[in-house]
Amino acid sequence: MTGATGSIYGLRLLESLRALGGWETHLIVSDAGMLNVWQEYHLARKDIQKLADVVHNVRDVGASIASGSFITAGMVVAPCSMKTLAAVAHAFADNLITRAADVVLKERRRLVLITREAPLNLAHIRNMAAVTEMGGVIFPPVPAFYSRAKTIDDLVNHTVGRVLDLFGVEHEAIKRWQGMKHDIEKD
Repeated sequence: MTGATGSIYGLRLLESLRALGGWETHLIVSDAGMLNVWQEYHLARKDIQKLADVVHNVRDVGASIASGSFITAGMVVAPCSMKTLAAVAHAFADNLITRAADVVLKERRRLVLITREAPLNLAHIRNMAAVTEMGGVIFPPVPAFYSRAKTIDDLVNHTVGRVLDLFGVEHEAIKRWQGMKHDIEKD
């Protein structure tokens, strides 16, 4: 979790994986990420750490997940700040988040960045292109209005469900597209 608004995406992802069972989760929260969690939900570090199986210090570049020999299904940065995106795009592994992302890319595992910024400038777009060219997935949390969401939670759950789909995690968190409905009244 990094210093972009939208900490709910990281929190909900951890909650979802815990509820599904069978997944070991590792959590890294940047200092700015912690500020956002506090600002958005008044949660302290200990509150979010209990959602993960393993917690790493963002400065611990010697942690298990900093090595390609540590097998993972991949990594999600949720939310992903433009600073973190830039660091990943340029292999600037200056903390455990960006080092672990670099490892995931070099090992050709799944990396998903839930980027949170709008509007985008050219540097953001180029960094997104660079990460995509390296095999990463840029996943802005764009609402799917076909799901007819009624609450913000519905929108968040849909995004988290789609991210779980990218990892092949079976769940029932989202209303799936069923094709066009042809019951539109005729004039």
